[in-house]
Amino acid sequence: MPYSITILGLGAGDLDQLTVGVYRMLLKAEHVFVRTNDHPAVAQLEQEGVKMTFFDDLYEKHDAFEDVYREITSVLFQKASSDHIIYAVPGHPLVAEQTVQLLLKEADSRGVEVKVAGGKSFLDEMYTALKIDPIDGCQILDGTNLKKEHIQIRNHLIIVQVYDGFIASEVKLTLMEKYPDDFNVAVVTAAGSAEESIQWVPLYELDRSVTLNNLTAVYVPPVDKKEMLYRDFEHLRGIIRELRGPDGCPWDKKQTHESLKKYLIEEAYEVLEAIDDEDDEHLAEELGDVLLQVLLHAQIGEDEGYFSMDEVISGLADKMIRRHPHVFGDAEADTADEVLQNWEQIKSKEKGNEHRRSLLDGVAKGLPALHKAFDYQKKAAKAGFDWDEVTPILDKLREEFDEWKAAESADERRNEFGDMLFTMVNLGRFYGIHPEEALALTNQKFYARFRYIENELSKEGLTPEEASLEKMDQLWNQAKENL
Repeated sequence: MPYSITILGLGAGDLDQLTVGVYRMLLKAEHVFVRTNDHPAVAQLEQEGVKMTFFDDLYEKHDAFEDVYREITSVLFQKASSDHIIYAVPGHPLVAEQTVQLLLKEADSRGVEVKVAGGKSFLDEMYTALKIDPIDGCQILDGTNLKKEHIQIRNHLIIVQVYDGFIASEVKLTLMEKYPDDFNVAVVTAAGSAEESIQWVPLYELDRSVTLNNLTAVYVPPVDKKEMLYRDFEHLRGIIRELRGPDGCPWDKKQTHESLKKYLIEEAYEVLEAIDDEDDEHLAEELGDVLLQVLLHAQIGEDEGYFSMDEVISGLADKMIRRHPHVFGDAEADTADEVLQNWEQIKSKEKGNEHRRSLLDGVAKGLPALHKAFDYQKKAAKAGFDWDEVTPILDKLREEFDEWKAAESADERRNEFGDMLFTMVNLGRFYGIHPEEALALTNQKFYARFRYIENELSKEGLTPEEASLEKMDQLWNQAKENL
């Protein structure tokens, strides 16, 4: 029979919090290893004659807690190689105790039996002190590794291991990404003991006006105000679900994938406009409008039983990880060009089983014509169908212009004009100019200059319809100099 390590929990406070069974085992033990002597029950146990060895010196020896816990684990396994030992930790052994998890994980490989004899968790005392029922929804998170994406603001939230000002500051900053700065939180210390303290403070004061130690936890109550839920993605999904529900909005309920197509295009172009205007506030609003379209399409998919928002998110996450092996795997890509090359190679392998009649079939059918021309040419260029220098492109442009001038019918002129535009796209692509971006800039210039004409004419009491072409042409030249 292998030797063993029996792990006991000292509870969250003084000796009164020990379970009877744990108390008896401690009194019978010849020697007890204790993770830290910074615990209310330790001094009382020493007074009752319990002999203990502490590991507090290791916290000074190492810079990282992980190294401390690793060495504690190693020492305990070494001692258990020749004897049955007892190891005591604050609270319950299976609540926020990394050394216990390490012992359990390595027990079999070390040939040592690890038993958890129990104890009273500080969580029981937290629930009592705060008068909350965890069945309503409760999260227990580690303050030393708190992540914004883990926080569910509609639940009770208890953050443990907030034992100094630095950790409290990090916790505060993370919480401020989800809660208002003045949201009231409770700092609970030594819950259930004679020294129990509960101090409510605004979130922004979490690291300023309270005393913190290894018995401190932070409690954040659930959010119940609808306005505070507006940042919550699941709440937003619920809004869209309600709009499409039986008692929802008549307009939203009647929409289909097909009926929404035009709105998605419009919203995408409004995002581009906000980017061009360098208007961050407008951009945030327009991105929200695009997200609305995504959510509506996802909800329609869910209503019809074909797919859900979860599948949309899952597919996207899977694709991003799969196509970024230089971030999530072992591949290397030091430049943006290398990233794009890897992306196309991976994409090509993924699409390998799809039946395509042409290399050009990968270009989206719904793209604007200029954008589609650019992508067609780019695809063809990868297959070697491209000019290496600009001179042949200019010659081709002149050729297309001559053919357009020579065209006799409206259909011929339209076709030849399209050929000219296609060649112009090729010319721009040679110089790294995207036709949509270039034309968008020209549209902006035209708008600004025409507005100049309108403003100048209005000073004379005229409209463009009333002014002569010569007058407007003169003002246009002025606009070119000023804008």
